[in-house]
Amino acid sequence: MSERISSCGSLYDSTNLLLQYCNNDDTVSAGSNMDMEDRVSHLEQKLQLQEDEIQLLKAALADALRRLGCCEEQSAGGQRAGLHAAGRRPLATTAPAPATKGRQLLQALPSRPLSNGYVQQKRLLSSPSSPKKEMLQSIKRKSMSTERLTMVRRELGAESRSRTTSSSSSSGGKSKTKECTFNAEDGYVRMFLRGRPVTMHVPDQLKESYSLDHKVPLPDRKLKLQWVYGYRGRDCRSNLYLLPTGEIVYFHASVVVLYNTEEQQQRHYLGHNDDVKCLSVHPDMVTIATGQVAGNSKDGKLQAPHVRVWDSVSLNTLHVLGMGVFDRAVTCVAFSKSNGGTFLCAVDDANDHILTVWNWQKEKQLADVKCSNDSVLAAVFHPMDANLIVTCGKSHINFWTVEGNTLTKRQGLFEKHEKPKYVLCVAFAENGDAITGDSSGNIYVWAKGGSRISQLVSGAHEGGIFSLCVLKDGTMVSGGGKDRKVVLWDHDYKRKAEMEVGEPLGPVRAVAEGKPGELFLGTTKNAIVRAAFPDTLTQIVQGHTDELWGLDVHPSMEQFVTCCQDKQVHLWDTISHQPLWSKTIEDPGRCAGFHPSGAVLAVGTMTGRWLVLDTDTRDLVSMHTDGNEIISNIKYSPDGNFLAVASHDNFVYIYAVTETGRKYSRVGKCTGHSSFVTHLDWSADSQHLVTNSGDYEILFWEASSGKHVTNMDVVRNQQWATSTCPLSFNTFGVWPDGADGTDINAVCRSHEGSLLASADDFGNVHLFSFPCSQPRAPSHEGSGHSSHVTNVAFLHDDSHLLSTGGKDTSILQWAV
Repeated sequence: MSERISSCGSLYDSTNLLLQYCNNDDTVSAGSNMDMEDRVSHLEQKLQLQEDEIQLLKAALADALRRLGCCEEQSAGGQRAGLHAAGRRPLATTAPAPATKGRQLLQALPSRPLSNGYVQQKRLLSSPSSPKKEMLQSIKRKSMSTERLTMVRRELGAESRSRTTSSSSSSGGKSKTKECTFNAEDGYVRMFLRGRPVTMHVPDQLKESYSLDHKVPLPDRKLKLQWVYGYRGRDCRSNLYLLPTGEIVYFHASVVVLYNTEEQQQRHYLGHNDDVKCLSVHPDMVTIATGQVAGNSKDGKLQAPHVRVWDSVSLNTLHVLGMGVFDRAVTCVAFSKSNGGTFLCAVDDANDHILTVWNWQKEKQLADVKCSNDSVLAAVFHPMDANLIVTCGKSHINFWTVEGNTLTKRQGLFEKHEKPKYVLCVAFAENGDAITGDSSGNIYVWAKGGSRISQLVSGAHEGGIFSLCVLKDGTMVSGGGKDRKVVLWDHDYKRKAEMEVGEPLGPVRAVAEGKPGELFLGTTKNAIVRAAFPDTLTQIVQGHTDELWGLDVHPSMEQFVTCCQDKQVHLWDTISHQPLWSKTIEDPGRCAGFHPSGAVLAVGTMTGRWLVLDTDTRDLVSMHTDGNEIISNIKYSPDGNFLAVASHDNFVYIYAVTETGRKYSRVGKCTGHSSFVTHLDWSADSQHLVTNSGDYEILFWEASSGKHVTNMDVVRNQQWATSTCPLSFNTFGVWPDGADGTDINAVCRSHEGSLLASADDFGNVHLFSFPCSQPRAPSHEGSGHSSHVTNVAFLHDDSHLLSTGGKDTSILQWAV
């Protein structure tokens, strides 16, 4: 025992060295050449790195003390409960065990828990256009002491590992491959995430034959995108059109969708690598142009915003415009009309919102000009004059004349009329007049060739007018925001008819003419509706509108459930691709799980509350609250007799389930994680649980009591009903080289057991062979999401894979 305490003293000394480096690091002198802003930014980055290192140190100390406590348990059985509590939760509990140097140090460290620190914030605040990895690389580049910190961290990790109960005292039987090691004597593989060791135990039957040098084969099946659920209407406009093929074209995430509503078939243009923000159809009704935002590749390199011109029949890319020209994003794009569509104009999202004109077939830029300091919402060519472009946005409408390589501006004059805060949309009448809708609900008509108002339709809508569409017969349709009304106007701008879109579908964002007498409406709640006057409204596309994490599949039917931070729960049918029902809940949703009978499903929220819904009637069956933090995972046992509720408060709550999922009573609480719980799996016999946490722990539990299982021989050979924990012996091969521990958000094993899917932070879905127990295993990749992919799940028959996007709010269905 004295040797172990001495080891803790050594750990304390190493820790002091680390803290000394943190505190005595080189500082930026006030007299340096860096300006104040750069110095502040530099110091903030160094502070963030130091906080991150301290959190890592705390976690390592907690792990070392837990293992020390386990040894003390075995030698002093009478003090098992007290020592175990002291070893596993030193920040939350006290124990009668003697205070060692290590415990004193741990208590003296800053008390900010990891669950509320950098790792969690990074996940919740990550954005598709500025991933966390770039920030980490920037910190590493700018910090003066990174190499020293890393050196001390590795030394500390080596000391801690040498004292773990699962390590071998001899070097015999060990083989290494870069960062992973295999201990053949004790039968475990150890990988490292951000310097933290993660130990995974090898089943007995594989101990003799396992080697890190074995190669995992590529799976014999690949992913093919079959269906995109949702539409991007919440922050985009003029992005819905009907093609002569009978398909409507729109976009969601990085996919442009061509949807034949009669045949219920989708085709997909997959040329983009990040969010698509704008779309235009050429006068030939075949060629399409789409613009995207700037993005970041997996290796952190910036991917430039650009416009892609492509063929909607073959889906082949014809031209790529603007690489290195546009800034941030391309927000508006339009083909010219009167000269056969030779020109293309685009506006980017730079501070000056640069308007550029292109000969797209020659990929040649003809002209550019600063458009406006304020946001630009639309840019279109006049249908009768290829040299006239109209732009509108915040407090302005401008008429631009193209003359050679210059653009000359005439400002629209409101004169005696009310100047709106935003001019939201523009269309053109048959006679060439420009028509605008604005945020005040007014329609202005601008006489052809001029920049003055010739007619006013006051109060056309209550609130903003998001879309105007002039029909083939010369009449016009307007779509309202606040009032959610669709209004039909005659040639003299007199109201002929109107209808109201229901509140669940949201305000009208885009209007497109369909077949005679038919309209297609896109809404701000990411839905598409087929409409006809006087009051026919049929929803054909439904989507979520906020960050999406919750996903689970029905145990025996072609159905799946999603829940989202928009407080919506949808039960989907994978054949009709429509919701069977939708329900609004009180709190933002985070996770969901079906009962094995399929009769009920549980939904976890962002507030600690979880509820149970009847899958047939969507009625509320039960509601409970465990803590006040995010419920990150919720899962029934295979026999349906237990429910595990994993929380960001570091606990897993276990409930006994009776009456086929209609009655719940808490029977256990799993206490032992030092960070928030991220994933969990049940054993096939429903007797044990395995969990992962935000600080890369793998812990095992008895289901009936919530007791922590420390004897690996009990669980080493356990068969697991599911494999959704990214940190396990059968799944660790999904982690890419240099992963920071949050790059993989979810994994899922196919029901027949030969495939493993993963969801990563780079917008990709990967398909691996299962088991995936070799470092950096090869995979097939599926692209379509434009932000971090949050979840994946195989249908009950493994015919399809479903994936959910975080910030892009999309659901993708893949044929396997």
